[in-house]
Amino acid sequence: MDSAPFLTGQFLLAMPGIGDPRFERAVIAMCAHDQEGALGIGIGETIDGLGLHDLLRQFEIEPGEAPDAAVHFGGPVEPRRGFVLHSVDWAGQDTVDVGGRWALSGTVDVLRAIAEGNGPSQWLVALGYAGWGEGQLDAEMTRHGWFSTESTPGLLYDVDAEDRWVVGFAGAGIDPRMLANSAGTA
Repeated sequence: MDSAPFLTGQFLLAMPGIGDPRFERAVIAMCAHDQEGALGIGIGETIDGLGLHDLLRQFEIEPGEAPDAAVHFGGPVEPRRGFVLHSVDWAGQDTVDVGGRWALSGTVDVLRAIAEGNGPSQWLVALGYAGWGEGQLDAEMTRHGWFSTESTPGLLYDVDAEDRWVVGFAGAGIDPRMLANSAGTA
């Protein structure tokens, strides 16, 4: 496993024709990747009809200062479990620094802080995550399926979810319309 790419703090973009409809045009913010597996949060799709205020009320938190932002589909694993990707200017009881690029929090204290107006300056909320077992993502990276790109705060916080896939490829100098969803044979 010495050749593992260790993608923590990068974005994974699903290649056309990835073969799993749950990941078509997916953009995954990679939060952990090591010899034991990988975990990422989907940031390329929001959940229709669910806003932050709805989520806060489920936890009996008054929305207060928080805008009613869209909630993202973080991935197919544990879709009722919430996560907040946020700037590194705030940390709570379980906050994990992700390569100095952003932070990940998964407890209700970050939601309370956002509602009170003293949370992180930039954030997005997601339900669920994408997870890979030991060596699984490494194997997927060697086949047609995922493209890794350096992360930028702008893609995470300043680009609409539905545009992140195209903007992510464009940032790497790739026009995704030119990508083939199958490979030829010689």
